[in-house]
Amino acid sequence: MNWMHLDATVREAERLLQTRYKFYKHTETGQMQIACQGYSIPAHLRQHIDFVTPTVHFDAKPAKSKQNSGHQKRQSSQNPKGVGVARSIGMPGSGSLPKPGRIMDESGLILQKTSMELCSVLITPDCLRMLYGFGPNNASAPNNSYGIVEYTPQALVQKDLDQFFTIFQPDAAGKSPIFAPIDGGVIQTEQTGFDFNGESNLDLEYAMALVSPQPVTLYQTGDTVMGASFNNFLNAFDQSYCSGDDPTQDGIYPDKMPGGFQGTSCGNYTPAFVISTSYSSNEMDVTPAYAQRQCNEYMKLGLMGTTIIYSSGDFGGCSLIPLSSTFPSPLKKEKEREKPMGVLLLIFSSGVAGNNDECISRNGTYIDSAQGGRFNPSFPGTCPYITSVGATQVKNTTMLASSPTQPEMACETVIFSGGGFSNVFQMPSYQSKAVSQYFESSATPRFTAQQFNDSRQARGFPDVSANGANYGIILNGSLQMSFGTSASAPTFGSVITMINQERMKAGKGPVGFINEALYANPGIMNDITEGSNPGCNTKGFQAAKGWDPVTGLGTPNYPKMLEYFMSLK
Repeated sequence: MNWMHLDATVREAERLLQTRYKFYKHTETGQMQIACQGYSIPAHLRQHIDFVTPTVHFDAKPAKSKQNSGHQKRQSSQNPKGVGVARSIGMPGSGSLPKPGRIMDESGLILQKTSMELCSVLITPDCLRMLYGFGPNNASAPNNSYGIVEYTPQALVQKDLDQFFTIFQPDAAGKSPIFAPIDGGVIQTEQTGFDFNGESNLDLEYAMALVSPQPVTLYQTGDTVMGASFNNFLNAFDQSYCSGDDPTQDGIYPDKMPGGFQGTSCGNYTPAFVISTSYSSNEMDVTPAYAQRQCNEYMKLGLMGTTIIYSSGDFGGCSLIPLSSTFPSPLKKEKEREKPMGVLLLIFSSGVAGNNDECISRNGTYIDSAQGGRFNPSFPGTCPYITSVGATQVKNTTMLASSPTQPEMACETVIFSGGGFSNVFQMPSYQSKAVSQYFESSATPRFTAQQFNDSRQARGFPDVSANGANYGIILNGSLQMSFGTSASAPTFGSVITMINQERMKAGKGPVGFINEALYANPGIMNDITEGSNPGCNTKGFQAAKGWDPVTGLGTPNYPKMLEYFMSLK
């Protein structure tokens, strides 16, 4: 694919595309841009054209409606250079990054190390192993591979990883991920703290711990100047895909800006067999054509044997309030179970709302979730060729070792699990039975077409879920709690990686695209039937028996999943 450049007057372009161009002014930055609300391409040419620009693309997110002026506006750090939304996903404030929690003292860490009964308040690798039925990994398969994607300026801190592994996974201590930079990707050290290291530390501490000794590849994407989009990441595996990058959304390399990466990463790598990404944008942030083109590329990777995993989103920023928090200890007498542990409380963020806790108004602008509006699904979570992962939590006071019932529910601590129905993608056939059963159940949403795509023909998400609350990470040398589907995605990816490992030891190949198999065999998942994902001034969707747009088919049951996938050729 290549670009075709055409010099034309506005009148000629309007006649050619059957549209009308106007000047649009960004209400916050004053930036002017020429665009249109839609355009037409002759039917016999559509298969040859991905998109035309300038048309409906904007270099910045849609402005909030004027009626929202009394609410907090987006931080300028989200888009400091006025770049496209798609290539700013790694910036602090982008909305899809994990949410910070308490910073704990050493006594809390000691308690967690000596008792698995604290998993309802602090998740560790051993908690996840107990929840999903797998033990420490013993030996990796030589040809197996697992990739974690990060977007600059998000960056790991190796000293934190070493400290985490020393405590929770000693055999991984001193190890680093295999570094695979894309478009000038760099582990920057100039900016630090949770906003810059929280995502990478969370992803890599847990992915590497859970699959150790299996090596993990880090796809660090984008330089510190231009940034990068999901398309830039995909370019690294398909040279032909590079020529279709959208300059209004994607990083264009070589980067001609001062200090920018002067090369390209087109077709540089063979994809790992499992690739987990904990970043997302709103489906509304990109055009349907842009989303569809990208989604088709994920389909290609699935056909090549790669399982593509994306977090479903947990949406919204959290407000921090100083307080004295406590850490319950089952090792103490009942009257002495409260020990001072942390300094912060976080307010819930919304599940059916989009990044930055925003919903869609009737005129197509973003408004705060508290004002209602239309639900705001995530992307690429709505693409039918990826596996979208929502979030659960261990129920309060649940003791994992002795619980006779399902110990988890949909996440309702700090964040809600992103989920709902696409406004772009049709429901894939593999999902139709499960979604139909949801609509026929007692959990049928009492919403109208004004709030979500209720056609019953739309792609539903997430597909599955995994724990996303109370993860203990090491950040800046301290144990801190972290929340989000950002945690759920690498956890689920680790489970699939270990299944691939066992298949390879038996002389079989990787499982590749797994959605069809999961929906055809829902019994290999742990069904989650409690909880919801409020947002847009509603109670959101309700978890239910079978698939639901909060937790999908449920959490992984490793023994059952392994038995099923090992039975396949």
